Amino acid sequence: MTDGLAAETVTTTATTTATTAATTAATTAATTETAVTTAATASATTLRQSKAERQRTKAEKAVEVAKKHIGDPYQWGATGPGAFDCSGLVQYAWRKAGVTIPRTTWSQQSEVKKKVSWNNLKPGDLIFTSGGGHVGMYVGKGKMIHSPHTGARVRIDKLDQYRKSTFVGAVRPGA
Repeated sequence: MTDGLAAETVTTTATTTATTAATTAATTAATTETAVTTAATASATTLRQSKAERQRTKAEKAVEVAKKHIGDPYQWGATGPGAFDCSGLVQYAWRKAGVTIPRTTWSQQSEVKKKVSWNNLKPGDLIFTSGGGHVGMYVGKGKMIHSPHTGARVRIDKLDQYRKSTFVGAVRPGA
């Protein structure tokens, strides 16, 4: 009788050990899968944040470049660095920030994909006024930098009622 009881105890112990090992393996696999899923989600969130952060950094650089040219003369068709027309100034500034945008106001407005409303302007956004024939760059605090017209120089102006009444759209390069 003792031999049968010993054999039954060994079998029960072996079955319990195997069941415990299988449960531990399943738990470990589930934990690992959850950790991988959590890491992937965190990574995707970081990528989204990084893209927005990269755009903001480039926009700050574009604004900085444009400001260095305050006082440069307006010249129709000029793309810098010593003189600019309106679209040439913003194209030059964004190129120095690492973003290629089209040459003319019309193509800048139509080809830059991210459209922005007047109420959602951020520094670096391009603002189109005067029926779309003029562009400036928003610099924050209700102001824009632009190369206005023949006889004028690159300057910062307030976004006054005239600009708002002639506003036809805005875009966000690099977004």
